[in-house]
Amino acid sequence: MKTPSRKSQLHLFAKAIANKERRKLYARQAKPYGGVWFGLGFAGLIGWSVVAPTLLAMALGIWLDFRFPSNFSWTLALMLAGLTIGCLIAWEWVSKEQKRMAKSQPPDDFPQSPADSPNQEKGD
Repeated sequence: MKTPSRKSQLHLFAKAIANKERRKLYARQAKPYGGVWFGLGFAGLIGWSVVAPTLLAMALGIWLDFRFPSNFSWTLALMLAGLTIGCLIAWEWVSKEQKRMAKSQPPDDFPQSPADSPNQEKGD
């Protein structure tokens, strides 16, 4: 494998620094996500999206256990189902938010692969 010249490495390093600086300046000016309060609110929203289906399913399971006694526990079975549904809902919301946040970021001027990184040690 051919190693890039010193001048080429410096050029790559300068572009990487310029790109990082531009992204930092954009993040300071834009503040598109509302900072700490947005993060706390989103964490609460995700938490409730898991808890609500779990509690509703457990309530239904308790009602079924009292109404129709059986050898297995409807409460446990529906609790697991509610937890699974809640986790899927949370996963969907997080992935949508991640995509929205990625779209609002400025594009990279110079996408960099790990192999091109100026911070790589020789011989890796």
